[in-house]
Amino acid sequence: MLPLTELPTGRRARLSLLAGERSFRRRLMELGLLPGTELCLVRRADLGGVLEVEVRRSRVTLRAAEAGALMVSPV
Repeated sequence: MLPLTELPTGRRARLSLLAGERSFRRRLMELGLLPGTELCLVRRADLGGVLEVEVRRSRVTLRAAEAGALMVSPV
């Protein structure tokens, strides 16, 4: 397992663990980021530390600090 921030761009992974505050975890779950869900790191923005993730045919952008709370297992 590794944090989402360490996943190489273009790689697929399975979400293993959501860490952080309860409201943060709930919001991510509402967006479709549930443990066991497969996702793909689409791209990273150099400025601002933003990551774009594809999950369930939708794209979600996360701050790097938020993405560090997501633990994934590469597929």
